[in-house]
Amino acid sequence: MSKKDIASLVDDRPEDGVFRLHRSVFSDPEIFELEMKYIFERNWVFLGLDSQVRNPHDYMTTTVGRHPVVVMRDGEGNLNAFINSCPHKGARLCHLAQGNRKIHVCQYHSWSFDSAGRIRGLKFKDDGQYSPAFDDDSHDLAALPRFEVYRGFMFGALSADVLPLSEYLGEARTFIDIAVDTSPQGLELVPGVVGFTFEGNWKLQLENCSDQYHFTSTHPSYLKVLDRRAEKGWEGTVRANVRGRGGRKAMQFPADGLEHIAGGSTSFEHGHNLNWNRRTVNDSHPLFERAEELKEQFGEARRDWMFNTRNLTLFPNVQVAENASSQLRIIRPISVDKTEMLTYCIAPVGESAAARAQRIRQYEDFFNPSGLATPDDTINYEDCQDGHLNPVAPWLQGHARGMMLASPDGDPFIDRLGVKALSSVIGGVELGDETIFHTYYRSWRALLQAGQRADEAAARGQPAPAPARLVETVR
Repeated sequence: MSKKDIASLVDDRPEDGVFRLHRSVFSDPEIFELEMKYIFERNWVFLGLDSQVRNPHDYMTTTVGRHPVVVMRDGEGNLNAFINSCPHKGARLCHLAQGNRKIHVCQYHSWSFDSAGRIRGLKFKDDGQYSPAFDDDSHDLAALPRFEVYRGFMFGALSADVLPLSEYLGEARTFIDIAVDTSPQGLELVPGVVGFTFEGNWKLQLENCSDQYHFTSTHPSYLKVLDRRAEKGWEGTVRANVRGRGGRKAMQFPADGLEHIAGGSTSFEHGHNLNWNRRTVNDSHPLFERAEELKEQFGEARRDWMFNTRNLTLFPNVQVAENASSQLRIIRPISVDKTEMLTYCIAPVGESAAARAQRIRQYEDFFNPSGLATPDDTINYEDCQDGHLNPVAPWLQGHARGMMLASPDGDPFIDRLGVKALSSVIGGVELGDETIFHTYYRSWRALLQAGQRADEAAARGQPAPAPARLVETVR
């Protein structure tokens, strides 16, 4: 597929008020292969939280693109990430999702490795009649070329030619900080993980977490449950963060002269974004018991953002959803029309038993295949995947809402944090901004084109271009 072909799939003409995607972005297997090669295997991807490997000799397994990876903490407490493959015959070394082990033994030929990835035993080596050249090679596990941790969020890359992680995350780091700072000890995963698949492209999940337009259409059963609870006077349950009709409780806005603003969306460099709704500091949030403490420590503006609903996406594969409860979502593309999701309830370390119980109950309400929302979303993904095969009308119209409001000048809510965004949109609850998706596909396009240029340079025997800052602008 040529560079021109990639460019032609994103009709991006902001000066004309146009942003459209070709349906094949979601349905073409060749495009999927390019995504795996140039996005997931030549870019930073999220691996997990360092609290998953908290103790010496803890390990966890994951994937980077199509490759199995194991993250280990060695006996000195150092974290490292390796390809989860024995160098002998390539067999997968670690099979469990998590564990604790000082020595890992390959079940195929019993080569053994310590928790720092070093070879510790090579079965019958002295009898193996190896040539001297054999020991010229390292027999240790292959470390990921890049591995870094930011505030407990672990990222890895299969290519060394990536930007420093701090630069890649950029201004989006502020919203990682806001989540982590809800406890002096940071975040942890509530025990238990849910994994499921849906028959749809991975970018459908990427979009949906940022999509506020779908909520009242897709999740009426959830809203009806909230109505019934309100009628019965059940306090302490999760409340809708929308101003609805039919008796739902109106959202309470701070009296700051911007009462008509329900929330907004913010786009950052490198495909990261945030959509949010305003929420007052009230007892429907598990953090309420620490509201004054957080205000004292971080100031009123940052404390208030901890109470706002926030869906943060770090391109390409992780989302931190702070709405009905707090969830970590990890996206793993399997094929062009199949995606695996791993989802965790996340929580501040050390919160009270009452706050933790409230958080878990609210989490159960909304998330996972057993909740009231996730099944609705996954069915929509599969319906969309079928529709993306449409050859008659190839251009999608789902990326246009909000284009008359998008501004590179920030907004009064983001400005309170001192954050510089590429683009911001604020408005009422029914706005349902879709310009937030644009940063995904501008970065998507840039990464695919950069990968193709690098491969073309390599084919000519030239050095690959340096990794570029993928700066998308509102023109």
